[in-house]
Order: sequence, then C-alpha cells, then structure tokens
Amino acid sequence: MSRKIVRLTLDHLAAFETPCRSCLFWELDPVRRERVGDPTAEKDAWVSEVLREWGSCGRVALVDDVPVGYLVYAPEAFVPGAAAFPTAPVSPDAVLLTTAYVDPAWQGGGLGRMLVQGMARDLIKRGDVGAVEAFGDARGRTGRCVVPVDFLGGVGFKTHRPHPTSPRMRMELRTTLTWRDEVDAALDKVLGALRPAPKSTRASRAQN
Repeated sequence: MSRKIVRLTLDHLAAFETPCRSCLFWELDPVRRERVGDPTAEKDAWVSEVLREWGSCGRVALVDDVPVGYLVYAPEAFVPGAAAFPTAPVSPDAVLLTTAYVDPAWQGGGLGRMLVQGMARDLIKRGDVGAVEAFGDARGRTGRCVVPVDFLGGVGFKTHRPHPTSPRMRMELRTTLTWRDEVDAALDKVLGALRPAPKSTRASRAQN
C-alpha cells in the first residue's frame, strides 16, 4: 500500500463528496454566499483564483493513488470568511489553514499529520511565510468546515489567542525548519560514517 502527499488540484477536489466540498464559509462573505447559485462551481473558481494569484493552496493524501484526504490553506486576503471569528484577524506573517479532511475509513493512520507536514514543507520552500494559523473548533462538532482543536494540537499547533469555542492556533514554521535542519545534519553524519573513503585516500593510507 502506497501513501503519498501531492499538491491539490481541481481534479482531486472533485473526487471528494463531503460537506466541505460545496461549503463557501471561508471563501465568501455572508452576503455573497447568499447569492451563489452553484456552490461547487464557486468553490472550484476560488481554488483556481488562488492557484493563479498565489500558488499551491492545498495538499492531498493519496492511498494507492486514490484521494482519501486533503487540506486547504491560503493568505487571509483570499479568505473573507475568517473575519467572522472572534479571534480574528490572522497574524501578518501567517497563512490560514481553513479545512482539513480525512475519509473516516482512513482516520487514525497518520494521514492528517502527513498532510500538515506536506503543507509545512511547501510553505518553508516559499521562504516568505512565518507560520500557519487556524481557527479551531473547541466544541467537537462534526459536519463543519472548521478544524477541531484536538487535531490541531496533535499536529503541532499551539493556542495563540484563547477563546472558549474558537481559539486561534498557530504553528511556527521556524521551529519546523530548525527540526528539519537538525535531522538532515544528523543523517549527513550517519551517511558520512557509512560511506567508503575515496580510493585515493585509501591508497595513501595503505602506503603509509
């Protein structure tokens, strides 16, 4: 069984039939949401706009090449629905994680963490984002396009602005980058110890 994380595309999004698939809570303000005739088409248009103007805005989890989970993130300027939260606005150096979903049949296997790690790698490569923030759902409700607090806490987010129902949580990318550097350095040391010495070096040692 192969598991991998890839960039979100409209084709991937079309494979999911979830409440969040046609929900425009994040993408439009309340007035515009009431005027939309086809929510799914509007969602696709939003993703296309963000891809065109900002770049990759999501990650998808594939199991044997079948989409089973995804998350969506973008700068707050693309997410007018964020203004509805009592703990808004998002910090200037952060992008907003809006939606995270894993098919119930695949929950509990680490795919959610893999999705968050894929998002972090993408944002670290960009170099102009300091953190990811999310408005957490502390009530444990289902069927809403808001990420549960328990999930966010389990994948590295910490409470940035407390609230009884909608805390704003934050994951620092600097911490993630430092951790990756340390791991890479450790791997380099291990691999260096295991690699055979160059022939010229071995020959000179033999002559001595």
